[in-house]
Parts: sequence; C-alpha cells; structure tokens
Amino acid sequence: MDIQGTVRDILKDKGDQTWKTRVDATVYEAVGLMGKHNIGALIVVNTSDEVVGVMTERDYSRKVVLKGRTSRDTKVHEIVHKAAITVKPTDKITHCMAVMSNERIRHLPVMDGETLIGMVSMGDIVRWVMASQESTIDHLKGYIFGTQ
Repeated sequence: MDIQGTVRDILKDKGDQTWKTRVDATVYEAVGLMGKHNIGALIVVNTSDEVVGVMTERDYSRKVVLKGRTSRDTKVHEIVHKAAITVKPTDKITHCMAVMSNERIRHLPVMDGETLIGMVSMGDIVRWVMASQESTIDHLKGYIFGTQ
C-alpha cells in the first residue's frame, strides 16, 4: 500500500503544540511537565532555544531509575541523546517511518529551517497510516459496488 502525505499534513490534523524543557532543567521538573500535560516526550532546547534532542519517559526510566540516580539531582542534558534527529514539514510519512525504525526512536521534532514548528510521534504516524488504509478501503468498496 502506498502511504501518501507529508509531515505538514500530520501537523495540520494534530496541531503544532509542542512542550519543551531546557538542558539545564532537572529531570524531576521535566517529568513533572510531562505528567502535567499527559505526554511522553519533551523537546530539549539549549540556552539559545535551539533544539538539541528529545527527552522521553523511556530516557527517565532507563537512565535515571534503573541506574539508581535521582531525578531531582540529574539534569536533562545528562540523559538526552546528544544529536537531535529532526524532520522537515515537507518530508514524507514513509521517510519518518524509516527514520523512526532505523534510529529506534518514537518522536521527531519538526524543523522549518531553524524554527521548531511541531513534533510527530509514532502514534501520529500510526493514526495517519490507519486513516490512509481506511480511505483506500472505502475507495475500493465504492469501485467494487459502483458507488463511485
């Protein structure tokens, strides 16, 4: 099945709301922000507000809890992957799927040049693919039954 669409299409559907934390924030503050907004990841920015990575609940559990560290004493920069993996609004959905699969990540900040304009998650991609499949099935039903 051919999956159509771009990152921009997903952002049109879901919106561009993003939640950020700074590299010098404590993990406790970051986890608190995730809990407050019922989200599983935060975009991490440096003091110049440049995107440097993504902090996830997985980072917290594996790099703080399982290592016996405390979230109040650990800074976000200590547990975040150092290279931000991002996508552009013009990137295709299939590109995002490949990046997420190859890099074993679930969240991609969306950058338009140097400007953060949103984030797409694995859940966003799955919803898009499911909607695309539904549309294809409806189209085929219409063709088979002569209603199109």
